[in-house]
Amino acid sequence: MKDKPRYSRVSDILDLIIFMLSRFNGVSLNDIQERYNISRRTAERMRDAVLASFPQVDEIETDDRCKRWGFTNYSLNELVTFSNEDIALLENLKKTCDNLSQAEIEDIIIKMKALKHKFTKIDDEKIELILHSEGYAIRQTQNFKVDLEQVSVIRQAIKEKNKLRAEYHDKIRILEPLGLIYGEKVHLIAREPQKGEGEYNYVLHKLKNVKLTNETFDSKDFNLQEYSQKSFGVYFGEIYDVKLKFIPEAAEDVMNYNFHPTQKINLQDDGSVIVTFKASGDKHIMWNLFKWGNAVEILAPKSLHQKYQETLKSLIKE
Repeated sequence: MKDKPRYSRVSDILDLIIFMLSRFNGVSLNDIQERYNISRRTAERMRDAVLASFPQVDEIETDDRCKRWGFTNYSLNELVTFSNEDIALLENLKKTCDNLSQAEIEDIIIKMKALKHKFTKIDDEKIELILHSEGYAIRQTQNFKVDLEQVSVIRQAIKEKNKLRAEYHDKIRILEPLGLIYGEKVHLIAREPQKGEGEYNYVLHKLKNVKLTNETFDSKDFNLQEYSQKSFGVYFGEIYDVKLKFIPEAAEDVMNYNFHPTQKINLQDDGSVIVTFKASGDKHIMWNLFKWGNAVEILAPKSLHQKYQETLKSLIKE
């Protein structure tokens, strides 16, 4: 493994201190190796340099067998500051997010600015200059309103396993909230006992008058990650064994594209690419494939291929 040149060592040591401060259970030699792309011997030298200079660093006991080092005394926290570039980056990222995420990022930016004022004056002109010199392509999203107080109530209910009382599609419902999934819209995944045992999706901004109840529920070891990986986006239904073929001209883009967590991507001898994955949500799969134009062919399943053809035909007006 090739090490970094010597001129970066001092900055890396300072960064390692901040890295240690960010981890409650400290960092291991493996963590240092991965973060700085260095050999184990160099990772040991970096750790030793921090240990020799900062008596606040301790070996932290954990349940695993791997040794870890970190801070139990946080007197060095003031080393952590936010630059104008950090704030500008978040301002730019905010533009690419849905309304809920925009509101939450704005709240984070306000807190960052408040902390930054403690150490140095914020250079608003420099931030503005960065925003004018860097940007993101316009992203088409729906402009819906989100009540952050309601989101806070929902998160509390998920954490404490409290049932919610809410209005949805003009009907009062008692929900057992299990998690939030972010996509083009934000969805609450919940059970509704009156509807049976299954999990259902509720579009977040359509939930009204959300209130906590005093009644708790059993989540039955629900795993949001496993649940979300069954879908393409946030659409759930019949699970398809999808097989796609992309032309050689699209190979580079396809090889670097994340279609689905279960995907397998194979480059063929002729330069074409075969992509396979398991997912439900036929409409969302098709919407995603539209942007690939004639570069993609649906090999399987036949039912998805047929729906795709029918959808394309319906879009063509004579």
